Amino acid sequence: MTMPGKHADLDGARDQQPRQAGREINRSSFPVVRLFRRACPGALALIFVAQFAIAQAKDSSQKTVPLAVFARQPIREDQLSPPAKMQLQRMMEQVFAAKRRALQAVLDQKLLDAEAKRKGLSVEELIKSSVDAKVPEPTEAELRAYYDQNKTHINKPFEDAEADVRLQVKAAATNKAQLLYVQGLMERAIADGELSILLRPPTLGLPLDSARVKGNPKAPVTILEFSDFTCAACQRAASTIDRILAMHPDKVKLSFRDFAFTQIHPGALQSAEASRCAGEQGKFWEYYGLLFSNVTKQSHEDLLKDARSLELDDKQFEACLSSGRYDDQIEQDIQLGFRAGVVTAPAFFINGRFLEGAQPADAFERIIDQDLAGDQ
Repeated sequence: MTMPGKHADLDGARDQQPRQAGREINRSSFPVVRLFRRACPGALALIFVAQFAIAQAKDSSQKTVPLAVFARQPIREDQLSPPAKMQLQRMMEQVFAAKRRALQAVLDQKLLDAEAKRKGLSVEELIKSSVDAKVPEPTEAELRAYYDQNKTHINKPFEDAEADVRLQVKAAATNKAQLLYVQGLMERAIADGELSILLRPPTLGLPLDSARVKGNPKAPVTILEFSDFTCAACQRAASTIDRILAMHPDKVKLSFRDFAFTQIHPGALQSAEASRCAGEQGKFWEYYGLLFSNVTKQSHEDLLKDARSLELDDKQFEACLSSGRYDDQIEQDIQLGFRAGVVTAPAFFINGRFLEGAQPADAFERIIDQDLAGDQ
């Protein structure tokens, strides 16, 4: 899935499209994953929920299992030095990332094999007919943009480099189209109930954005939400989170991070920007509520109308919305989620423990109750 914001991937080609999350298809063996990708749009989040199992995450049993016993006193993991704990955390994340990359490579190949078999083609024939043949030739503007961004490395006039530039831009666009095609196969497999991903990341200590925290700042339980304002499953999850916060007003707080899917929801980036523009005037959470109240009506005019309903300064809000100045920060949120193993919106980390999709309130309550019991 592509990423919003300002981008420099694909060697700068087609830079008006969001950034691809670092995965490349090797044309001799479709596909090879170099960096594990984000996949699955927020609209499919509920379908994509795996059985709730966090094998690597912190649970109540970890608090009772010692690493050693000396003089009849247990030595537990929380007694390790901070540098040692940080090192162990990084190693756990590296193990998870390696597993996720390897898993995605297997999934991609199986998806392509199954689709090729269904159509009576080889995988290479499938890619050529269903993807490569449909990639348009790059425009003059795209060639110029690529050249301008890379001319220090190209080191020759545009006229002399044009043929090579055309090949590079076309190859990059083809690779992106292949990635999106495989992702489409994955989404269909999820929707048909053929695919569930059970691999889960370890418990993570992810940073919060202090400007987007709701609830008691000293609450012992933090729900970190990665979400998309234009996603129906995210809308359902937001309603559940509202109920959770109302049930635990002093014990649970919510922090928000953007995970916008612009390829599936073209308006997702603009809605994320609008929420931050409202935040400039101290109304992020109020605007958050308006966005999730109607995920299908978020045109530019709708966003301005919502701002007026909150009595925001109209000129300041519109200038902010048109500036694109939050693009980089939104993409940083997405990259943070990507590194943490988020592959669909909505996704949540409850005190670092992963929960995916528009889960019922009970799924949140189980984790919250465990953490509150351990905090006593």
